[in-house]
Amino acid sequence: MNEEFKVTPWDVTGKVDYAKLIEEFGTEPIDEGILTRWKRITGSIPMALQRKIFFSHRDLNWILDRYEQGEKFVLYTGRGPSGHTHIGHLMPWMFTKYLQDTFDAPLYFQMTDDEKFLYKDSLSLKEAMAFSYENALDVIALGFDPKKTYIFSDLEYNKTLYRIAVQVAKRITFSTAKAVFGFDSSTNIGLIFFTSMQSAPAFLPSVQAGKNVPVLIPHAIDQDPHFRVTRDVAPKLGYYKPAAIHCTFLPSLAGSDKMSASRPETTIYTTDDVKVARKKILGAFTGGRVSVEEQKKLGGVPGVCAVFQYYYYLFEEDGAKLKERERKCMSGEIMCGECKLDLADRVASFLERHQEKREKAGDRIKDFVVSDYSAAYDRLKRPQDRKEVAKLKRTMKEYYSVKEGDSIRINRTRDLE
Repeated sequence: MNEEFKVTPWDVTGKVDYAKLIEEFGTEPIDEGILTRWKRITGSIPMALQRKIFFSHRDLNWILDRYEQGEKFVLYTGRGPSGHTHIGHLMPWMFTKYLQDTFDAPLYFQMTDDEKFLYKDSLSLKEAMAFSYENALDVIALGFDPKKTYIFSDLEYNKTLYRIAVQVAKRITFSTAKAVFGFDSSTNIGLIFFTSMQSAPAFLPSVQAGKNVPVLIPHAIDQDPHFRVTRDVAPKLGYYKPAAIHCTFLPSLAGSDKMSASRPETTIYTTDDVKVARKKILGAFTGGRVSVEEQKKLGGVPGVCAVFQYYYYLFEEDGAKLKERERKCMSGEIMCGECKLDLADRVASFLERHQEKREKAGDRIKDFVVSDYSAAYDRLKRPQDRKEVAKLKRTMKEYYSVKEGDSIRINRTRDLE
């Protein structure tokens, strides 16, 4: 792969060449034919598709074929909860919300707290579970339908998922895992098995329905290696191959690789104080010149500007206004400080609204979360099973609390240090 960048399920570095990535991963670009078809089916083309933020796919035409033939599909996406959610994570979830609303599709949302525990030496099991809860609040705050959205922690839904995962695992050789993920003799065996767990939700709707159900997975392109393996295994198990639609990465405020928790000063978290977020934006990398005079004479370079990318990805839906901002930048009619201040206002307004919804989501989380304990509770109706129900509910509290009876709330990552 191009030495200037690296894209794996665990690390993304450098300036990503998405055309090269399509070639390397063997996906298909979302072309004008798909966009025309999308508009015919739905009546419009969302910003994320117009601007090629979602740029690549596997079997998207197939999933649209099934939909047009009257066969509804299920959505599946997720999050690896190793820290607080940042706005780069929200981007594919917002598109998933659009898909749920447009296609009336149920959503299975997987919290891969097991994977993050296995991958990050510094992360404890309790911390991973706590971040599952914290990240779930951000999902709920986006407005997903509680009657059609199922959020689950791998650590709390493992009985349900494991029965599918072992069937997947039996059909993946270690040589395949090494070739796809680069595992070696130092890799712990939990990570080697993990793809089986990430595959399981793609087949869970079919298991629950007792028949094949089409599944569409909206996700960032770095997770594609997992789902390539999932798709290879699907026919061996008698299931449809899940379709996928891939998004690019929201750049960091440093202007290069994707927004990352490893560089918090260049990342906007959903839990950031508004003043902190403003400070980060005012310190962002731009495509401006070294002086006001040179900027007016030569203009800026929006193509390398982190601030302009935030307008492009999330904070300017009006295409005409975005083009006008780009024109003014390139002609020197607008200075970088003006763009930063405007973006800071927009981000602050977004964070205030999101945090208010996020706070309310804490009271609603049980409407969205499913687990083996909740499933067991629903099944146990007989009076003689009440003691077992009580036992299960006490066990389930580990997911909801650090101290028994208290909700998990981690206000800052450093709270865990």
